[in-house]
Amino acid sequence: MSRLRIFDETRPQSPLAVIDEHATIAAELGKVGVRFEQWDASQPIAPGASQDEVIAAYRGDIDRLMGEKGYQAVDVISLAPDHPDRAVLRQKFLSEHTHSEDEVRFFVAGAGQFTLHIGGKVYDVLCEQGDLIGVPDGTRHWFDMSESPYFVAIRLFTNKEGWVANFTGDDISQQFPRMQPHQPG
Repeated sequence: MSRLRIFDETRPQSPLAVIDEHATIAAELGKVGVRFEQWDASQPIAPGASQDEVIAAYRGDIDRLMGEKGYQAVDVISLAPDHPDRAVLRQKFLSEHTHSEDEVRFFVAGAGQFTLHIGGKVYDVLCEQGDLIGVPDGTRHWFDMSESPYFVAIRLFTNKEGWVANFTGDDISQQFPRMQPHQPG
């Protein structure tokens, strides 16, 4: 089940709010400029489907978002619990960072945890199958996929080559809860 926990940035032990209803999550994130949507596939997707098949199943929503926001590229990334580099890949984005363009991810399967640091608050968003999150450029955040990652995600880019993490040097991400291994629900 998708979930939003909102914390005061100085109190990682106790959330100010815990929300698991999609419309309310979208409304709360919308207040700080973060897009949160749910998408449905236009056709069935078989396990092991190719990148082209996955993109085709969501082509209508992808085209709508590309038209609205000017994104130029789309791809699919997949990570399973048995990936030999899963620990290195997880570590790569666990520290607070920003990007010079939006970070847009749609979860076709599995889950990931985006944690956003905005205006003195921390917004911890567990994204699951069917969820799209759009983190605006310049937003301080970090991403966790757990010690046992499993996700298939569509990524949209303005400039794929320019998508680089700019680390803030703040250790705030170490103070907040990490993602637990994914349990679909």
